[in-house]
Amino acid sequence: MPLKGDFHMHTSFSGDCATSPEVVVKRCLESGLDCIAVTDHNSIRGALEVRKLAASHPDFTVIVGEEVKSSQGDIIGLFLEEEVPKGLSPLETVRRIKDQGGLVVVPHPFDTIRRGPLSPAALREVLPYVDLIEVLNARTIIPRDLGRCRRLADETGITPVAVSDAHTPGELGSAWVEFGGFDGSAWSFKDSMKMGKIVGHRSTPLVHLVTAYVKVKKRFMPEVHS
Repeated sequence: MPLKGDFHMHTSFSGDCATSPEVVVKRCLESGLDCIAVTDHNSIRGALEVRKLAASHPDFTVIVGEEVKSSQGDIIGLFLEEEVPKGLSPLETVRRIKDQGGLVVVPHPFDTIRRGPLSPAALREVLPYVDLIEVLNARTIIPRDLGRCRRLADETGITPVAVSDAHTPGELGSAWVEFGGFDGSAWSFKDSMKMGKIVGHRSTPLVHLVTAYVKVKKRFMPEVHS
């Protein structure tokens, strides 16, 4: 039986998400996910909290990740032990991830709606160090943008993955990778992804309105984790 993994999602430790770590664990289990990576914006605190909460579920694996805002766009690190500071150059961001034995993921590289993708020059610069690339990010609205991601993966041989990029509970389970499991290490995970199957669908564009609302609410009512 293949495992079901989603390797890009957020908790209330991101400035644009209100989903608590407790709800993330509950919803992921309900969605049949076996392995997840929590990748809050510029923070690993949510991932550490989710991993702690998930400890009572031995068949549910949580990878500590971070979606880092480099000086030229977003880069995801997986299998992190320490937080990577935001604002560093793309190459320095990649180096900080690799120095921890982590994996580098390019999130939503050609999304023409969002402001987060790496600049074209930065993408070319870091490609030699990239381990995984998102070819199905459920929050990418325009199908053509996803097609460009797939072509880049095909041209470079970089392993493709599917992710929900969930910022709300309802998005969890929208996109995932079916894979055969791994021994807990970053390199075993990377090898397993090479044989993974991309599954899922795009989320409704309305999820972006929710994100915008949460971002404004947190700015003026900062009682939620950020």
